[in-house]
Amino acid sequence: MKLKITLLFCILSGSLIQAQTENSSLTYHVELGATAGNGTYAPLWFTGNRYGLGSTNPNSGYLLAGISYNKQFRHGWRIDAGLDMAGGIHQAQDVFIHQIYSDFSWKMLTLSIGSKERPGFPLTKNTALSSGMMVEGPNTQPVPQIRGEIKEFLNIPGTKGWLAFKGHIAYGSFTEKGWQKKFVQPGQYFVKDVLYHSKSLMFRLGNKERLPLEFEFGILMATQFGGDKYLKKEDGSTEKVLDMPENLKAYWKAFFPQAGGSNTPEGEQVNIEGNMLGSWNFALNYYLGEWKLRAYLEHYFEDHSQMFWQYGRWKDGQIGVEITFPKNRWVTSAVWEGLSTKDQTGPLLYDGFWGQFPEYQISANDNYYNHYIYGAWQYLGMGMGNPLITGPAYNKDHRITFRSNRIRAHHLGISGQPSSEWGYRMLISFARHWGTYENPLDKQQKQFSSLYEATYTPKWVKGWSTSVALGLDRGNYWGNSTGGMLTIRKTGVIF
Repeated sequence: MKLKITLLFCILSGSLIQAQTENSSLTYHVELGATAGNGTYAPLWFTGNRYGLGSTNPNSGYLLAGISYNKQFRHGWRIDAGLDMAGGIHQAQDVFIHQIYSDFSWKMLTLSIGSKERPGFPLTKNTALSSGMMVEGPNTQPVPQIRGEIKEFLNIPGTKGWLAFKGHIAYGSFTEKGWQKKFVQPGQYFVKDVLYHSKSLMFRLGNKERLPLEFEFGILMATQFGGDKYLKKEDGSTEKVLDMPENLKAYWKAFFPQAGGSNTPEGEQVNIEGNMLGSWNFALNYYLGEWKLRAYLEHYFEDHSQMFWQYGRWKDGQIGVEITFPKNRWVTSAVWEGLSTKDQTGPLLYDGFWGQFPEYQISANDNYYNHYIYGAWQYLGMGMGNPLITGPAYNKDHRITFRSNRIRAHHLGISGQPSSEWGYRMLISFARHWGTYENPLDKQQKQFSSLYEATYTPKWVKGWSTSVALGLDRGNYWGNSTGGMLTIRKTGVIF
């Protein structure tokens, strides 16, 4: 499945030609961002969770301009469309389409086509304060896809509002436009034309109108499949070494994970075709007047070994607590999160297929986010999951892999709105790194990352806002850096 830009332009244009009535709107937005600092890399929170608009280079800039269209129809029908163009200095791409999408909705059901910023699904987190999602979230540029979804919880008939659900199914393509080939060095491998699939189902139990307590639970799964694997030779030419299936059966196996066929490598025939990963998600919400307390758990897994408690080990994942304060302008929200990926069901991996004892199988050493065919769960160098586990863009050897996926981290986020014009947020993170089981670091390495940001939205000039941020990184994993960021935004209504 290859989503063609021309098709998306046609869909977008068709949406914009709709009659300009009182229930339609067309808005524009322009954003200019610039960073300056020292160190090998920019401070982490200048780059992480910014939908790929941040750069790992300590000195960079970008300009983004876009339009958004919305039209309401009778009987619950709605069209939303958008187009964002961006260009920059020291970015993964010099000029690129950041968003291009059309959403066709009927009541709670939406068909979304194209590249669109999606903050994370199905577990809701405070995207301004959280360290991020474990499977996929706002840490990369949007992946082009066709997506059917129920974005908000929909009450199940007959339950009187006590049980609701939401979910999605999506297929797409990692359209990296040759980035991997340019990034890797001679003698290294890369992939092209890789396909994408994800799905989720989340339930909510509780009715806060009757009882101030809600419980959410569900699953998210994602897959890389199809595509071709290449070797970059010393003279810069490439050699195809593997062609993964892209037929209808491959799409079905991505939806319902199964072992690969005879046209796949032996490793796929023993396990699952493609790079499959996901997370179990749980959340508990408690409401007390205008206070809200939210506790959540995202348990990460790859393949089968931690999906169904096969070895009784659910040691890896992210736990978090978010507090929303009532009428407190100095602290409106606070988030604490703990992240651990150190266990990975232990270091030992043994498949009977490879040895002399076929009756035994020990599925450990899950090697999070890495894969022997697809390299890494990444897009344009940035990890699809939590930015504290830094992606290939941070590799000095230019390999498409996560150099350290065994970490333990703590993260704190605080925001406030001291006045109607001024707001702030702080992000403070501390992580310890051990490398991978196969390639451990020579010693435990530590990294501290922080962001201190103030935003000014003046009343006297409508639609303008300015953010100024200080970023500080200290540690021996990706090094020390200090930098400043300036972001200027303008929004307005065309009709």
